[in-house]
Amino acid sequence: MIKVNNDWDEILEKEYNKEYYQKLRSILASEYKNYTVYPDMYNIFNAFKYTPYSEVKVVILGQDPYHNVGQAHGLAFSVMPDTEIPPSLNNIYKELHNDIGIAIPKSGCLINWAKNGVFLLNTSLTVREHSPNSHKNIGWEIFTDNIISELNDRDDPIVFMLWGANARSKAKLITNYHHLVLQAAHPSPLSCYNGFFGCKHFSKANEFLAKYGKTVDWSLE
Repeated sequence: MIKVNNDWDEILEKEYNKEYYQKLRSILASEYKNYTVYPDMYNIFNAFKYTPYSEVKVVILGQDPYHNVGQAHGLAFSVMPDTEIPPSLNNIYKELHNDIGIAIPKSGCLINWAKNGVFLLNTSLTVREHSPNSHKNIGWEIFTDNIISELNDRDDPIVFMLWGANARSKAKLITNYHHLVLQAAHPSPLSCYNGFFGCKHFSKANEFLAKYGKTVDWSLE
């Protein structure tokens, strides 16, 4: 089983030993053998590798990985360096700029966010090429719901940013009063004007975290 070499390993090991995960692992072995699947299997758990459990300050929840070549690398909304910035991420950058004045980055790679405590989790961690949501209902939702519940159990405060219906459906899992839940429309061009632009989630997160002596460096350059 994959080790991420930080404090997630103990949590992940509990999941690896459950029956649903054994079935998921078997399905994935077949999918990677017979289809083109993203991200590369060695990048599936990058969100966990870059952001240890004890260091999570903000959770940004995506749906599933980008499904075109050269994009997905295991972090929600992020693309590999030197890849065109996707429309949803471009809108996230616009809101970031309008909210807290961060210059719009030239790269769509969010590794610096992940290293700074922003846990970029998709509800499904894999996808077939050119087939969005193709790995929905194979077991990933059970896995990621359990991960959200583990984060909910932490008393150290976390900001959860839930954008769009899929992410917002997870709000019921966040019951711990220590945390802040921020909800808005999805940043995609189809819905960004329905409440994502102007949501000010970045400044709200900063204000909340500052109460506990924490900060997130949202700059990427």
